[in-house]
Amino acid sequence: MSEQSGPSDQSGQPNHSGYSGSSGYSEKDVQREVSDLEAKSATAARIFDLRRIIGGLFVLYGVIVTITGLTDSAAEIDKAQGVNINLWTGLGMLLLGIFFLAWLKLRPTPPPTPPTPETETAPGPRDEPDAPAR
Repeated sequence: MSEQSGPSDQSGQPNHSGYSGSSGYSEKDVQREVSDLEAKSATAARIFDLRRIIGGLFVLYGVIVTITGLTDSAAEIDKAQGVNINLWTGLGMLLLGIFFLAWLKLRPTPPPTPPTPETETAPGPRDEPDAPAR
């Protein structure tokens, strides 16, 4: 009779009803894969931060409108009662876009911290009803 490592049922076949650890992956491999996925998730969160998108669009449109304001003719400025509205709007958009990008640089999104096993299994304080007033 051959000796088998691991649980088996009456027929001698290995029991695969639960995880027996024979998947070929070590705990170190699984941890490395999880940490790689967490790093990719944090990178994706930083890439798609709304401050980056809003700031980038305001800077792009601000440059376009500022260039338009610099090339406006006297007739176009007279239509706006002597105010070069394209130039001032473009500069305002540039400043707002730079503000968003500076905010992103000075206060980056912190990477999410994975929960520790101790905090997941630790029982919290029990909610007990208040004692009746006497």
